[in-house]
Amino acid sequence: MSRIKRLKSGSVVALAALAMVAAAADPAERLQNPSQEAHARALFQQVRCVVCQNESIDDSEADVARDLRRAIREQVASGASDDQIRAYLVARYGEFVLLKPRLSLGNSLLWLAPFALVLAGLGVFAWRARNAPAAPADELTPEEEARLRRLQGR
Repeated sequence: MSRIKRLKSGSVVALAALAMVAAAADPAERLQNPSQEAHARALFQQVRCVVCQNESIDDSEADVARDLRRAIREQVASGASDDQIRAYLVARYGEFVLLKPRLSLGNSLLWLAPFALVLAGLGVFAWRARNAPAAPADELTPEEEARLRRLQGR
């Protein structure tokens, strides 16, 4: 390999290593107690990044995700239960923040509403088809037949 190619490939490797180091979590943010840190990390997998939409805060590098991780770590360190932490997050960001929202009447309505609308539309379509006026008769009146003959030149 030429010297330039080795330099380019070395630069690419160095940039990739730098990017991985930059993406790693800040050790200063981690909890000192390993079991508490593991508990917090498990909670990170259940919380949605409100910026990234379909990513957990454990996978996201958004500023909001970083703030959420910090808040969860603080609550885990203070001894809050999982339910208390989830309740705090839902109170602040709404049910959307949970990757697996709880089953509730409101959530059920959101999931069932599209199906209900489709069924209602099919019902209206069937009702209109059933109650449609009868098709007009194909036969012409004697006046219409006479006029048709005149137009055709017979």
